[in-house]
Amino acid sequence: MSEIESGADTIGRLLSSYEIGRKLKQLRMRKKIALTELGRHTGLSASMISQLENGRLVPTLPTLARIAMVFDVGMEYFFGSKRKEGLFEVVRQEERMKFPNRAESEKPNFYFEVLAFKANNKPMEAFLAEFPQAREGDATAHVHPGAELIFVIEGSMAVQYQEEEHILNAGDSCYFDSAELHSYRGVSETSARALVISAPSMLR
Repeated sequence: MSEIESGADTIGRLLSSYEIGRKLKQLRMRKKIALTELGRHTGLSASMISQLENGRLVPTLPTLARIAMVFDVGMEYFFGSKRKEGLFEVVRQEERMKFPNRAESEKPNFYFEVLAFKANNKPMEAFLAEFPQAREGDATAHVHPGAELIFVIEGSMAVQYQEEEHILNAGDSCYFDSAELHSYRGVSETSARALVISAPSMLR
């Protein structure tokens, strides 16, 4: 059985997939700036810059912002897609992390995993969500622009839309205007699991 990857390892591997070090080195060589000269401009040591370029260190956002300003490029230069045409990204199960919908809450309404976090400029967002059993009235209602689709994979959950609550069982789905007040809660003894797709704009 493979070891479970820690959150820090997942984040480190995600950042390394952008090949920030390689992009930094290409930019420095293109501008014909030596390590020591870049160090003077950024306040970093030549050794640290070398380690960043070789992928032995992952830069913090302030460090990367300082480097971007020296080279007069936006941060998107380092995080842009490696592909110029088309978009295809694979997210492995072990790469995903589970987050509560409210980090400060002792009893979150639901937990979610982002299914396509590697893809940029997506016209939709997809989540694998888990809804623990909760009493009526415990769920926090919210709104956001666009439309939402929920497909229940297992268990049962309730979707409160405006003033009405709808029970969804495994295999059921619903689609709604998410600009209207809505909330969710699990109603089965075991947590309900569902695929949730959210699109920022609706087709009318």
